[in-house]
Amino acid sequence: MNSKYLKNIESEQVLSLLKLVDYQQGQVVSRTLVQNEAVSITLFSFDKGEEISTHTSDGDAMLTVLEGDAKITVGGKDHALAQGQTIVMPAQVPHAVAAENPFKMILIVVFPQAD
Repeated sequence: MNSKYLKNIESEQVLSLLKLVDYQQGQVVSRTLVQNEAVSITLFSFDKGEEISTHTSDGDAMLTVLEGDAKITVGGKDHALAQGQTIVMPAQVPHAVAAENPFKMILIVVFPQAD
């Protein structure tokens, strides 16, 4: 049975998130699992030296490092995250993600809903 809301991922199977996105030399690779007006869930792999430059989001973003380590900048302050660690990047606060070494992460963004 296919999932009604998730995409690019098998239903009713035990999966390793780490294996759903591969490293590619000199690239940031992403795999979107959910993208709608309420939430976005995306897996990423970053090769060493790759980054997503400073930007903002309309939603609160929760980033969890799945493998390796990363430098996450939130509101101008650098944070070193290792495997298994999570940081929340609040809506409208500038943030960036940099790979000093290859790493993988999952990003969950929750967007504001109209009343």
